[in-house]
Amino acid sequence: MTELTGLDTRPRTEGLIVPPGGGKAIHTAAQQVTFKVTGEHSRVSSSFEVVVPPGFDVGAHRHTHSEELFYVLDGELDVVAFEPRVLSDDWRHWESASGLKAVRATPGTVMVVPPGCPHAFANRGATPARMFFQASPPSDHERYFEELLDILKDGDTPDPLAIAELRVRYDIEQLTPLRHDA
Repeated sequence: MTELTGLDTRPRTEGLIVPPGGGKAIHTAAQQVTFKVTGEHSRVSSSFEVVVPPGFDVGAHRHTHSEELFYVLDGELDVVAFEPRVLSDDWRHWESASGLKAVRATPGTVMVVPPGCPHAFANRGATPARMFFQASPPSDHERYFEELLDILKDGDTPDPLAIAELRVRYDIEQLTPLRHDA
């Protein structure tokens, strides 16, 4: 018998099926992230179901190494994924060199974000929105979500310094602020 240490590198011969409502849910009073597929299950990406409460704006940001995919399941989100001609504090008014502007994403909308691309989403509506979110490579976003929701758990205005330190640790260059009452 071979003793394995560290990561199990044996080929996987069984897939993973996560039923509706399945996965590891972490939440605050207003926000919920359900881990559907983690780095434990995939070497390629992590997948999450995210509930975005009314008034939440993740703030425009970019990742040096991560690639992300967002798919709106329910509700509406304002989204952007491009390099703006001019950076400003309100990404909803950004415009790219080719004329792209922020979009109102409805169910079925997909946003793909390559590494280095500024992007953001916000729920400007009165009801929660729900999206499927996938990040590659896996694991960093898992730890990030756990720590972010811990900071946001009280429902008070988040400590900007705590958010800034968290984002620096997880390859997130914040371009506009995270907001709860956008």
